[in-house]
Amino acid sequence: MTPALAKLAHIQAALREPGAPFETVDTPRGHRYRHGPRTLRDLLNDTLAHGDRPFLIAGSGRWTFAEHHAAAAALAHHYRVEYGLRPGDRVVIAMRNLPEWQIAFWAAQLAGLVAVPLNAWWESPELAYALDDCAPRLIVADRERAERTGAWAAAHGVPLLTVEAPGSGHDRLEELPLTGLAAPEVDLAPGDTATVLYTSGTTGHPKGVVATHEAWCAAVLNPRFFAAASVLSAGGDLTRVEPQTVLMTFPFFHVAAFTSMFPLMATGGTAVLMRKWNAATALGLIAEHRVTTFVGVPATALGLLDAADSGQYPLPGLAMISTGGAAAPPELARRISRRFDGRVEARNGYGLTETCGGVIANLGARYVEQPDSIGRPAPAVEVRIAGPEGTALPDGEVGELWLRGQPIFSGYRNNPGATAAAFADGGWFRTGDLACLRNGEVYIVDRLKDMVIRGGENVYCVEVEGVLFDHPEVADAAVVGVPHPILGEEVAAVVVLRAGSCVDVNGLRAHVAARLAAFKVPEHVFLRSTELQRNPTGKIVKRALRDEITAQLSR
Repeated sequence: MTPALAKLAHIQAALREPGAPFETVDTPRGHRYRHGPRTLRDLLNDTLAHGDRPFLIAGSGRWTFAEHHAAAAALAHHYRVEYGLRPGDRVVIAMRNLPEWQIAFWAAQLAGLVAVPLNAWWESPELAYALDDCAPRLIVADRERAERTGAWAAAHGVPLLTVEAPGSGHDRLEELPLTGLAAPEVDLAPGDTATVLYTSGTTGHPKGVVATHEAWCAAVLNPRFFAAASVLSAGGDLTRVEPQTVLMTFPFFHVAAFTSMFPLMATGGTAVLMRKWNAATALGLIAEHRVTTFVGVPATALGLLDAADSGQYPLPGLAMISTGGAAAPPELARRISRRFDGRVEARNGYGLTETCGGVIANLGARYVEQPDSIGRPAPAVEVRIAGPEGTALPDGEVGELWLRGQPIFSGYRNNPGATAAAFADGGWFRTGDLACLRNGEVYIVDRLKDMVIRGGENVYCVEVEGVLFDHPEVADAAVVGVPHPILGEEVAAVVVLRAGSCVDVNGLRAHVAARLAAFKVPEHVFLRSTELQRNPTGKIVKRALRDEITAQLSR
């Protein structure tokens, strides 16, 4: 165990001791935090203490914490009175990152309703699939999403409440009074359902992930635990930490956005919103609003660094770049450290829709030292590396990553078969990720479905991708398995090169061969100039990529 890891482990242990802020208690389904909010309504009401501090900054204006709470309370009143919604009813929220998204979501929590954020990138058939599954009593949508859901809403008699959609013929949120109305009184318990979030659907139809208030309240404390550990490991004082200003690049419907927003609400921080990702625009917003923290998928972080390098932007106020939502190339942490001479902290998190966001994180000096690790788990999360029979494997052995504890979801909506398959005895959630443990740290090896079995040898796509990313002329890369008549599968890679690159396929294969065993070297390497297709959560759509490569090879 290195000094950096030993120091971090000692600090994290102290933060979870009896009487400490992140103390846990044991339950039949794993650890639960002893302190903290018990419902999301508690979290929102606590934000009143931040008063006139800015909460949301967007092109359309600013909202203070007090203004946001007042608007959410008034909309909660309208949900109940104007639309006749009752506790447990579902409200769909389908819009881009507008301040009204946050108002609509938190109004649902105040009214005892179930918020159902839908993917703002989905087209009408995809939205209709989720709408059929969740059966909402109200849809809150911006103009584009109102157009895509309008036919479904009309066919099912579900009202549409629109944002930025004048002349649509539907109710307009802008015309509702959003001040001076108290939220309705409702009985709300930690075990009540708070949300249904849909998975990204990279391996089939999206599944509706049902989560309780108690699970989401763990998501309030998990990132705060990691932040406290980061401050202390750097020699800081928790009593002197200022509220952060975060550039929010995650779409609000993505679970990683909750991991970013909840700490801001708890500490009085500010979220700066973007209409659409653009690296140059992001640099301008960071400078204009003195952003201290950038959050996003690794692809956006890399794009930000490229843009900053090309324009020689010093970004003096930036203190952290935190990534999640997809596997981060190991070189990212080192690049951030070099770019800013260690001034900007690199942080990487691991979480799923089913875990209510980030539950494991690597941070500070340890992340730069060991970027292959995703770090150590939050206190309310237990980790098991499970063998074929579900038994815990010793350090260093690869198995499936199982998790349990407070932030784990309840099940998949209307899908008891998938729910049963997702859980093992004792409440353990099967993540579908291959991993191993070393000194309390988790190392993700690959997705079970992404692993290539070549002639009986396991090839972990993430490992090969990491080596490709280490090449200075590689901008992006994806590795998949393609059918082979004798070996079963063989390794294929699609690589996007940086502008002006002169490396060729043989050069890339040689680069991998110098670092990995021969059976892991991609047999097929395809170079392209266009970006790799990603879903709205930043993950490469490997199913489509595999089909494309297979079709090319069969010609």
